[in-house]
Amino acid sequence: MIDDLLNLASDVVARAKRKGADAADALAAAGRSLDVAIDNRKVEKIEQSESRDVGLRVFVGKSSAIISSGVLDSASLDRMVERAIEMAKLAPPDEFAGIADPEQLARTFPELDLVDTKQFTAAELQKMAEELEEVALGVPGVTKSAGSGAYASKGSYALATSNGFGAGYQRSTYGYSVSAIAGSGTTMERDYDGHGATHFSDVEPIEKIGLTAGERAVKRVNPRKLSSQSVPIIYDRSVATSLVSHCLGAINGASIARGTSFLKGDLGKQLFRETINIIDDPLRMRGSASRPFDGEGLPVKRRHLIENGVLPSWIMDLRSARKLKMTASGQGSRGLTSPPGPTTTNVYMEAGTETPDAMIKSLKQGLLVNEFIGSTINMVTGDYSRGASGFWIENGEIAYPVSEITIAGNLRDMFASITPASDLIFRGSFSVPSCLVEGMTIAGK
Repeated sequence: MIDDLLNLASDVVARAKRKGADAADALAAAGRSLDVAIDNRKVEKIEQSESRDVGLRVFVGKSSAIISSGVLDSASLDRMVERAIEMAKLAPPDEFAGIADPEQLARTFPELDLVDTKQFTAAELQKMAEELEEVALGVPGVTKSAGSGAYASKGSYALATSNGFGAGYQRSTYGYSVSAIAGSGTTMERDYDGHGATHFSDVEPIEKIGLTAGERAVKRVNPRKLSSQSVPIIYDRSVATSLVSHCLGAINGASIARGTSFLKGDLGKQLFRETINIIDDPLRMRGSASRPFDGEGLPVKRRHLIENGVLPSWIMDLRSARKLKMTASGQGSRGLTSPPGPTTTNVYMEAGTETPDAMIKSLKQGLLVNEFIGSTINMVTGDYSRGASGFWIENGEIAYPVSEITIAGNLRDMFASITPASDLIFRGSFSVPSCLVEGMTIAGK
């Protein structure tokens, strides 16, 4: 499959050069997926899809255009190439755009074990979803299901450029999830759990996912409201990823180049406590977002996004690096219909030393947040406001569930006060332990 896709991408690039493009790159992708969903023991959806497409980016001088097609006969490819070149000629020039220089390109490609050969039928996935729902429904206090599903997919990707790069890789993904409802009438509460992995043997057991979803829903029944106040807030591991996500958005090279990040002047400065390390690891074996090269053909490596609390670099693709007069970090990603942009792969925050239970016990009063609803986050100023629900902490114990509150602060202040717990689990492409954030404001009743 990879050889076929490489031939397709290389062929399209060669056609573009013959027809007048100064430079070009092409991404060819093929995929197959099967997805089953059920709701209260009834099948809601069985979807199977297969695709094979190519996306071409051409440069005429400093102007460029990108176009894709799923019609891959020779005549259609020629028309696609001609249309892309015509579009590029009409586009405004961009002095920072362009493919990589030959010496920047990846030459070796690590084996990352991203493909599982296991295959499932729709009936087998349906059985998994049904078993998952039954486990959740069996939790005392759960009154109904809000749906469950199981899926399996495999994707293949190949990138070719007009200056000699050509490589590809495959990735499989398996997983399932379930939502459970507890209570009745106006007191109903919902929660969920799910897990996915590149190898089916790494997906967490159905029993664990179903029990977690059901137990979470039951704990949320009969929530109370809170009065406005300032208290420490513990972000549960299930939502602590959002803290790191906001940081990544603020240090994205495209935002820095535009001047639209509140951290644009903080390169090399201390943003977090010295114990904080946030790492992007594209080379993790079986990682959900691992890859042997980036979306522009550059080599990838494990990088510190935050090192001992300090911001060492930006997240950069080629364009943002050129605009910032820096070296690209091998963190570009592109799609079939979109040009490259800076992105991350498998990101995690290193664990702290204190357990979440110990953090809770240390608080006279505080809030444990496990769900967010909407947000108002200003990435230019760092002002932060999110609707939330969770559990009130009183004298070191979980006292009762709470809902319909808003928590607010400023991301710069929040980053400076984060203390991670010890419960880091590598789960998906974002892995962050529970985190304690000091001095946040709750807007309640």
